[in-house]
This record gives sequence, C-alpha cells and structure tokens, in this order.
Amino acid sequence: MNRLILLLVVTGILLSIDYYFFQAFRIVFGDRPASGRRLIYGTYWAVSLAMLGGVALYNLYPAVFSLQARRLAAVVLFAVYFSKLFASVFLLVDDIMRVVQWVYAQLAGLFQKSTAGPAPVPGSSVELLDAPASGSIPRSEFLAKTSLVAASLPLAAMGFGILKGAHDYRVRRLTVALPNLPKAFDGIRLAQLSDIHSGSFFNKLAVQGGVDMLLAEKPDLVLFTGDLVNNEAAEMKDYFNIFKQVKAPLGVYSTLGNHDYGDYVRWESPGAKQRNLQTLMDTHRQMGWDLLMNEHRMLRSGGDQLALIGIENWGGKGNFPKYGKLAQAYAGTGEAPVKLLLSHDPSHWDAQVRTEFPDIDLMFAGHTHGMQFGIEIGSFKWSPIQYFYNRWADLYREGSQYLYVNRGFGYLGFPGRIGILPEITVMELKRGN
Repeated sequence: MNRLILLLVVTGILLSIDYYFFQAFRIVFGDRPASGRRLIYGTYWAVSLAMLGGVALYNLYPAVFSLQARRLAAVVLFAVYFSKLFASVFLLVDDIMRVVQWVYAQLAGLFQKSTAGPAPVPGSSVELLDAPASGSIPRSEFLAKTSLVAASLPLAAMGFGILKGAHDYRVRRLTVALPNLPKAFDGIRLAQLSDIHSGSFFNKLAVQGGVDMLLAEKPDLVLFTGDLVNNEAAEMKDYFNIFKQVKAPLGVYSTLGNHDYGDYVRWESPGAKQRNLQTLMDTHRQMGWDLLMNEHRMLRSGGDQLALIGIENWGGKGNFPKYGKLAQAYAGTGEAPVKLLLSHDPSHWDAQVRTEFPDIDLMFAGHTHGMQFGIEIGSFKWSPIQYFYNRWADLYREGSQYLYVNRGFGYLGFPGRIGILPEITVMELKRGN
C-alpha cells in the first residue's frame, strides 16, 4: 500500500510539471490552425503519458524490465523532467510578473474609485485606466518561447555528456616532490585509476580505449582506489578481460570503495551478500591486482624501500561506511621513509589521516567523480560537489602531506559526464621539497 501511495504522489507531481510546462506550448502554438494544434498538443501529451505509464509499470511489475532498460528509462525520465523544470523557471517568472501587474491594477482601480467624482464618460481615459483591474493579464509570448528554448539546453548537454563525455578520457600528469623519497624511487611514475563502476558501462570499445591510454603511459606502478562495481561482482563479467590487461613492473595495487560491498541492494540473505563480496575480492586477484584489505606492502628497490598502505572504505562525511582500519594497516611501516596510502574516500584525509598519521606522505582517493558535472578551465574548477567535499578533485597539500583525488574512470547514475571528464592520473615522484 505504501508503495502504491508513493507511486500516486510521484505521478501527481510529474503530471503537474507536465501541465505547467504545457502552458508554453499553448502560448507559442495557440495561433496555429486547429489541426496543427491538435497534432502538437496530442504528441506532447502522448509522450508525457507514455512516460508516466512506464513509471507505473516499472513500479508495479519491475521484473518486466531488464537492468539496461531500467537504467535507460531512469536517464530519459530524469533528463526530460529536469529539462521541463528548468524551463518552467521562465514560466514562473512570467506568472510572478502577471501577479504583480494584477495586484497593481487592482490597487490602482480601488484608488481611482475612492477618489472618483462623477461617473466617467464612456471611452474617456479614466474609464480605460479602470479596465485592467477587471481583466486578465496575458502571458508573455517571449518568456514562453524562451522556456521552450531553455528546455532544449539540458537535453542537449546531457546527450553530449552521454555520447561524448562518458568516455572522453583525459590523462592528467603531475609531479610531486617528497623530501624523504629514497634515491632508488626518484622519478618513479605512478598511474591511478578510481571508480570504474563497471556495471554502468555501455561501450566496451571506448573502455578498451581508456585502458590502452593508461598502458601507453608505461607506469612503473598502478594504483586503483575503489568502486570496481556498482553493487554486484557479476558486473565485471563483460569487462574482466579488459581490465586484466592493466599491468605494471612494480605491480597493480587496489582497494575497495563504498559500492563494492553491495550495501545498496537487497540480498536474499547475509550469506549471499558476503559471497558477492568474496567473488569481487577474487576478481581483483584473478586480474593480477593485489587487493589491500587493511594491510600494507613494502616496495623495495636496491637497498631502498617505501610503504604502500591500503585500507577498506572509510568515509568521514555522510553515512558512508567505516570498514577501514588504518592503524592495523599502518603497523609495521615505521621504518619506511615514505608512506603512500590508498583510501577511497577523500574525507578520510582530514578526518583521520592528517590528525593521527602525520608521517603518511601522500594519500590517493576517488569517490566524488567531481559529481560528473562542472566546469574546468585552466586552473579554475567548479562543481556542486565542492559544497559537500572540500577535497574533491586534483592535488591538495597541508604542511608536508599530500592528497590526490582522482575524478574517476567510470560513472554512476547519469551515464555520462558534463565538464568533469573521466581521468587517468600519471604522477611522478621526485626527491625534493
């Protein structure tokens, strides 16, 4: 019953948005011949009601739809109704202006009547001034046309973000100087991937192209900072052979992100959820990736060494899980002159790493995706995610400690990216301050 009530409420809200936005069609196309109006209006409502019918069918009979169909329907529904809401802002401005004009006309009419002398002569200026108070104020055709144009902008941006932005991989190269870096590791090149989210992919050829870009960089070491899947280990089935190609002379090291645990879907039993996690962990190892579960590895070259620490997900913001045990993973690394940490959530850096582990030189994270939406022009970057995460993309430094936040290789929810493009990080470590 609760599900049915929620469905009725959501349908009512969407239908209200449809009706409100429809006013723009009535204004812009109202002077067309009757046959043309019927065609335009009928098409609008046929599409709108078909979408609402799809929402109802999905909620009442979800098994009818495949996973890909559900994702596609969700994206289309979001894009269409977000565009209608965006365009309705212009209609709302028009309505506010009309209300202000109507109130002004009413007050002007009352003032006229209170100060009036003899009855006005028909057709006089006094009679004409009094007329608007009793009549309706028409909508602005300009704002109605503007709303229709505005509706197309989000649709075009989202379409471009899906077709182009989703797989427009960018290699971001940078150098970080660490004063205690051993000589044997001076100039080591690290590549970072994060947030693959294999269950969201729809273009294997493009994903292969991204992996080829990574391999072309010939890194000495590859780091993966979590969220290999959206929810289920089975999502890797079609992409296992692609990511199995990721190799490096000093190895590929990985850790888990919040989505890897299967916390966001219902399982038939706790045992099924645990088996899924074990399968995912096995997938890392079968690809040749060394999965760090609250543990560390000592990388050695000649007589030098550095510590690579990896923990499970640890979120310092929101309700994200804190499975990570940094103290456990850190134990035994005291002799290493440089310590690198893999931790999926960047909020972990401020919440625990900087305060309790000041000798961890550099932390690698992901998680935010840069919200898959924003602006990056030169050194300027902006995304709505910055109002929740202070550290959301690129390199940050506090004292002698660094954090690098990768923008993510894949995508989640919206199957695309607008402005914030998928990233392959290549970092060179050098000796120095």
